[in-house]
Formats: sequence, structure tokens, C-alpha cells
Amino acid sequence: MKCLIIDNVDAHIAQELGQYMTVDTVLLPSKEELAEIIAPYDVLIMRVDPQIDRHILEAAKNLKFIGVCSVGLNHIDMNAAKELGITVQNAPGLNSNAVAELTICKMLELARDTITANNDVKIRHEWDKYKFMGRELRGKTVGILGFGRIGQRVGFLARAFGMKVLAYDPYLPDEVFAANEAEGTRTDVFHVLHNADFVTIHVPLTDETRNLVCKEQIEKMKDGAVVINMSRGYICNEHDVYEALVSGKLGGYGADVMENELDGDGDPNNFVSPLFDCEKFVVSPHAGAQTVDAAYDIGQFIIGKCKAALNLE
Repeated sequence: MKCLIIDNVDAHIAQELGQYMTVDTVLLPSKEELAEIIAPYDVLIMRVDPQIDRHILEAAKNLKFIGVCSVGLNHIDMNAAKELGITVQNAPGLNSNAVAELTICKMLELARDTITANNDVKIRHEWDKYKFMGRELRGKTVGILGFGRIGQRVGFLARAFGMKVLAYDPYLPDEVFAANEAEGTRTDVFHVLHNADFVTIHVPLTDETRNLVCKEQIEKMKDGAVVINMSRGYICNEHDVYEALVSGKLGGYGADVMENELDGDGDPNNFVSPLFDCEKFVVSPHAGAQTVDAAYDIGQFIIGKCKAALNLE
């Protein structure tokens, strides 16, 4: 048997599966490259690139198992995989704590201006503590849009800081909100947006969630509210967010995603945004799940599912 790994995943996957099969690694091949080399492999281990369409799956003559070391499966033609008898296994929930911790990190960064303060000291060689009068999370309200595993973990961590938790999720029963000590709603997202000091976003990008945070909603938010987008760039209208940061309506915008995050394609001159000029904007390159801890947990989960699917134990 043969296994092909095409992304940076936990090293234990190759070590463990290597006891049962030959393991090759080809990092981030294009769709065309993958289609050319996939035929002899029984197992494919990946994250979200490249798009696995019917053409690739039909070229994978021996493929029995795809292990996706992330949550989403929209990059795989699931209907074709089912028709061809290929098991596809993702890893839901295992990066929840990593994303939730980074969410809290961004809340703290914006509440205390730590990024600007760091740059003042290290780059400008300035030492002025009176410039940075921050605010505490204690006693504030966090509004969580999307109260699945990540949202619930954010709520748990926020409560440890003494925050009140509001939550919106149209797919959860009331008892889930109650069990997580959150004032929850399945229908009134506006109540959450308009009453929170900090809004954190953990919903998928759909027609309903696109531009969920836009000028109309920002105008009704509390003055100085902070928005944290950990989902997809287009859920927040970045032009409207920029205008709200410049005017002072928003107290900060933290993001792990951007509308144009793939525009650079390796050339930094192509990756631009007016948000980059805002001190109240902090961003990371879609790194929410990027911890060694999450990678290990995901790796162990995928190893177990692969063994079970191929009867290796």
C-alpha cells in the first residue's frame, strides 16, 4: 500500500502509517500535478489544497481513503468520492481550542493596544506608557456569532475573564446556550451585534452570512465596539470596517482572514488593503488552527480513522 501526503501535517502521521505502507510527501501540488501522480496511492493525506474534483478522483485508481487534516470539506467533490467508494474523513472540532485562544488573544491585543505598543518600543524606540490607556475584558459583553465548538470554547474562555456571553446560532437548541451559560438566540443576530462590546465571528461563509457585518450594522453597534473575524473575509465588509475604524466608530478590528488573502500569490506588491494603515487593525494569516497541539490531536484522529477504514489493526 502507498500513502501520499500533500501538506504540512503532524509528523506522526507519516511515522505511524509508515509501519503499514510506503509514505511519500509532495507538498502542495497543483491540481494538474496531483492528477498525474495520484494513481498508485491508496491513501491521501491533505488539508484544503488543491481542489479535489472528479477528474482527480477518477485518476486515483487505487485511492481508498482521504484524510483531511482540517474541518471543511467544500474543496472535495463528495458525491464523486462516494460514487467511487472513497472514504473521506475530516477532523471536526480538534482545532477549536487553538482558534478560540487566538480569538481571545486578538481581543486582548486590541483592548490593550499591545501591537502598537510593541512597535513603539522596538521600531520607534519610544517608551511612553501614558499613551496606552487600555480597557479590561472583565465586565464587558462578548457577542459570539456561531456557537459551535469554537464559539462555545470562546465563551468558556471569555467567562474566565468575567465577561457576559451573548450568542447567536440558528441551528442550536436553547439547552445548548443554557449549558454554556450564554444568553442565546437562534433568530436575532442583531441583538447580539448591537449589545456586545466585542463581537467574535465563527460562522461559515454563505449567502446569508456574506456582509453580515456592514455599514448598516456597524452604525447600530456600541461606539468603540471591537470586531474579531475568525471565519472568512467576506463575512465582514472590509470597506465599511475601514471607514468605521477611521471615524472611530469601531474600537478595533481583528482578523485571521481577509477578503483578498490569496491575491498576493507570493508577490507582496499584489497584497494590499487600506486596513493595513489602521493601528486598530490586527491580523494573522489564517493561522487560527496552526498550533503543534492541534496538529498532533488532528494527526492522531486521522491515523485512527485511516487504520479503521483500511482494517490495519
